[in-house]
Amino acid sequence: MDKILKMIAQRLGLGFLVLFVVSLIIFLGVELLPGDIAQEILGQAATPETVAAFRKELGLNLPPHERYFNWLMNIMQGDFGKSLANQREISELITVRFQNTLFLALVAAIISVPIAVGLGLMAALYRNSFFDRAVNVATLSSISFPEFFVAYILILFLSVNLGWFPSLSNVDIDMSLPERLYRTFLPAMTLTLVVVAHMMRMTRAAIINLLASSYIEMANLKGIPKARVILHHALPNAWAPIVNVIVINLAYLIVGVVVVEVVFVYPGLGQLIVDSVQKRDIPVVQACSMIFAATYILLNLTADILSILTNPRLLHPR
Repeated sequence: MDKILKMIAQRLGLGFLVLFVVSLIIFLGVELLPGDIAQEILGQAATPETVAAFRKELGLNLPPHERYFNWLMNIMQGDFGKSLANQREISELITVRFQNTLFLALVAAIISVPIAVGLGLMAALYRNSFFDRAVNVATLSSISFPEFFVAYILILFLSVNLGWFPSLSNVDIDMSLPERLYRTFLPAMTLTLVVVAHMMRMTRAAIINLLASSYIEMANLKGIPKARVILHHALPNAWAPIVNVIVINLAYLIVGVVVVEVVFVYPGLGQLIVDSVQKRDIPVVQACSMIFAATYILLNLTADILSILTNPRLLHPR
């Protein structure tokens, strides 16, 4: 138990270090943007005195290192500041949008994970068969296309031609769960088609790799049905790489939704960051970037920890 706690503490410390570096990159990236933010917000008709007063109000007259540490300390206290576009608290803007993004990622995960694991098991069970080749071709084809292309194809067939689903996913917190699921189906299906290939191929590869083990050969020699060998003998020992790739793809489902949310005008965090970039609302862009980075780092650390906990050779190294 002490080794596990020590390992988790080390991974968390590494995660905080990475997040600190990411925060520095985000701040420097915004700092190096061309133009004057105050002048951009006030417009060309603003007088130099007005621009100077506004820069002082935003704290832009301070040296960059002071502004960075002030911004970092405020974020650590949960204060993201106010939006330059509408003077609302950024935490209020982000809360609802982040909940929508998490809901979309959860729906996509509920659809994609069982499909990917099931297809991977079936492909391993019927290795080199027509089913195996067909599944590999279909999944690799779906992952080879850009997300926006997959999204527009789904809109064309399922929304425009058939009229089964709305092309815009304009959801809100007052909607009932069935209505919300209905409006979220197309973006969730787009994300599913993008991530299912990774998980399916990893499941297939992990199972096929274990089928060459001696204890699997012994189970086959005993006449145990092949399906039972895979489900009860191979799958429990293949969970380490499968869980790892599933968690990493869940991280992608949360932070990789920007393009999908923009295509379907889904009111999530990805749509918010794109709108904020267009409005030059820098504090919102920084806050959204930090939340995406923290979420991705946290889920990657979770995948790292789970892969160690499910692999005795990594948990108890010699």
